[in-house]
Amino acid sequence: MSTASPDLHEALHRLLAERWTCRQFLPEPVPRTTIEQVLTLAQRTPSWCNTQPWHVIVTEGAATDRMRKQLLEHLQNNPGQPDFPFPAQYTGVYQERRRECGKQLYTSLGIERGDHQGAGRQMLRNFELFDAPHVAIITTEADLGVYGAIDCGLYLNSFLLAAQSLGLAAAPQAALAGYSGFLRDHFGLPDTRRVVAGVSFGYPDTAHPANGFRTTRATPDTAVTWHST
Repeated sequence: MSTASPDLHEALHRLLAERWTCRQFLPEPVPRTTIEQVLTLAQRTPSWCNTQPWHVIVTEGAATDRMRKQLLEHLQNNPGQPDFPFPAQYTGVYQERRRECGKQLYTSLGIERGDHQGAGRQMLRNFELFDAPHVAIITTEADLGVYGAIDCGLYLNSFLLAAQSLGLAAAPQAALAGYSGFLRDHFGLPDTRRVVAGVSFGYPDTAHPANGFRTTRATPDTAVTWHST
């Protein structure tokens, strides 16, 4: 017996289709009750053997400003060192998609090809949290290895969709995880925790040009191989 729900399908379709990465936020803080709604929804994320390995640090008010300031100071003299290796390289279609996204962003901001200073300034916006009033740092337990990180990736997606459903915008950021040592020291995390990703979030500045484009998606046939016999 089919249990399909057209309303639920349409709601999920809208959330996935309309979610986008915000790169400029308004300064207004999000009420704690709204953030708690996001966290409650994200907590429903499935995980291997229901281990729920994620732990999330959420900043607000002066704590966000303090982290932003100290992170910017830290990265001036310290190289990044993520807990999980970043991609070794981008080739083929993966490089094409990455370039498309970068071109869309730089075009929207008027950064011309070869403008390394402009590109560098925009890169630093990651560590300024795009002026967001809040950031979430998602960590996993070291002993759970790569699958703990995968579960946290599922949690990250749930967090993003929950935020979208409540009228918030967010920017998932591997760039923040690139400075996992700083984050561990700054927030007093134990050595057993591994930083998976950060998420800057708040209310979007929809008038800002950095928020004026949307990335594309490949069709399912490019990502699926069927075997029927």
